[in-house]
Amino acid sequence: MAKLDLVAPYHEFFQLVPADTDELRQEVYRIRYDVYCAELGWEPPEENPGGLETDAYDATSRHCLLLHRPTGQYAGCVRLVMAGEETGRPAIPLQEHCRETLDPAILDIDALPRGSFGEISRLAIRSRFRRRPGENQTPDGMGRELFQLQKSQRRRFPHIALGLYLGAASIGIGEGLEGVFAMMEPRLARHLRITGISFLQVGEVIDYHGPRAPFYIDRAGLFDSLRPELLELLDAIREDLGIKP
Repeated sequence: MAKLDLVAPYHEFFQLVPADTDELRQEVYRIRYDVYCAELGWEPPEENPGGLETDAYDATSRHCLLLHRPTGQYAGCVRLVMAGEETGRPAIPLQEHCRETLDPAILDIDALPRGSFGEISRLAIRSRFRRRPGENQTPDGMGRELFQLQKSQRRRFPHIALGLYLGAASIGIGEGLEGVFAMMEPRLARHLRITGISFLQVGEVIDYHGPRAPFYIDRAGLFDSLRPELLELLDAIREDLGIKP
């Protein structure tokens, strides 16, 4: 397959923006409310007043937004929960919500230094940017096509969620983390592997708004087999986020 230029369409249509002010974080929480509460009904609106969806992990997270350049609107958001100092609760959400599915024989999360990992979570894309068949049923817009990189694809940029995943990974790189966790559909992990993003499944599949399983990726898993065009895209995203190589 011929190498594709993903950087030019990314710069034409999108920009990753660090949500590092109160105003920008409010925008993150507003997108999450629109998707998780109002649209999908996954979170109760009455527990998220003011049209903002938040939780206890936001205070220890790095957030980012995806700006749609042609409209000036924010298309989506994602966060990287940082497992920092002891706070009296589990380090990351998946330890709290699906600890029983984790397999310590594959990876013992409790043996990892607390400051060495994080979790990609709360990825949400506004409905107007999830228009292809199947995309409107999930917050990340994972339809059947996912990350196929054929030139004939309708979008010149393969998938909005891919940019958000790479944005969260870039934040982890900038913070010096050794690896990150994520709860995702196994089929998503398989498609990510095609692009060279090799997540390791570290626990059982559970039914949580569809089949989900805990996954982990370390620096080697991200860099060693990443397709060249995606490595260039990662570099462009890191530049947008102000993260030095």
